[in-house]
Amino acid sequence: MVTETANTGGTGRSGRTRLSRSAARQRRRARLGPLSGLSHVALAVWTVLVVVPILWTFLASVKTEDEIFGSAWSMPAALRWDNWGRAWEQAHIGRYMLNSVIVVAFGTFGTMLLGSMAAYVLARYRFRGNRAIYLLFVSGLAFPVYLALTPLFFVVQNMGSVPLVGPLIGLDTRGGLVLVYIAYSLPFTVFFLSAFFRTLPGAVAEAAFVDGASHSRVFFQIMLPMARPGIVSITIFNILGQWNQYQIPLVLLSGQSKDKWVLTQGIADISTAAGYDADWAALFAALSMAILPMLVVYTVFQRQIQAGLTAGALK
Repeated sequence: MVTETANTGGTGRSGRTRLSRSAARQRRRARLGPLSGLSHVALAVWTVLVVVPILWTFLASVKTEDEIFGSAWSMPAALRWDNWGRAWEQAHIGRYMLNSVIVVAFGTFGTMLLGSMAAYVLARYRFRGNRAIYLLFVSGLAFPVYLALTPLFFVVQNMGSVPLVGPLIGLDTRGGLVLVYIAYSLPFTVFFLSAFFRTLPGAVAEAAFVDGASHSRVFFQIMLPMARPGIVSITIFNILGQWNQYQIPLVLLSGQSKDKWVLTQGIADISTAAGYDADWAALFAALSMAILPMLVVYTVFQRQIQAGLTAGALK
């Protein structure tokens, strides 16, 4: 009887929860009025605009060139997986993808390490110049990369003359590209994580200080794990942004160092190397290879991204 009663109570509570959620949705629809329907229409249109080109790219990657240009929306007569093999081996997409993985891995790690530490200090400590430093980081969000490409080229070129480490961080090096990726990813990272660190309770950190913990220990062992939703969200955004970057590698990695090119440069080279005789089927296969890893990353961490974006608003 006790079990039965407990189950009934649980069912009642879940039923009340569903009813309250349904009532909340109805109140929200009533408050929004016509805007609710328009928002759904806008989301549906946006979904079509995003999904259809991706599906078409995957479909074109297994077609012949005659099928691509003859009947773009028809299904292929046979799946041409040799397009993927040609892109991987003859167009060296495998090498370019490995370069992208290396550069993005180090770039994201450096961005998150430096960005999280800077954001934590700016959010939790009060000192003279705190606001000015924060605004300096945020101002980087309004600085287009196109305006800095020429001076950036000369800055990285001069970095190549630095003793000992110059050959590792100058032009035509992965190290130089990683440093630039970190610099351009820091403004948004600091902006996002500063707001997130401000929402975390300070009582836990104060208790750790009373117990004799150092500032670095409190950050790495207490505050950073508490900020995990925000860390995961901004990490994914940085991975996506650095993976899709094209202008910066184009300037810092010249044509003389093709073995260090990243994936976006390799894909562009397929379409421009042979002009109108380019291997379009292999090009779409290469595009599909570039899209797949990011789809997997976003699908796996989708819940963490949503939790990170809403955690600050819910606290």
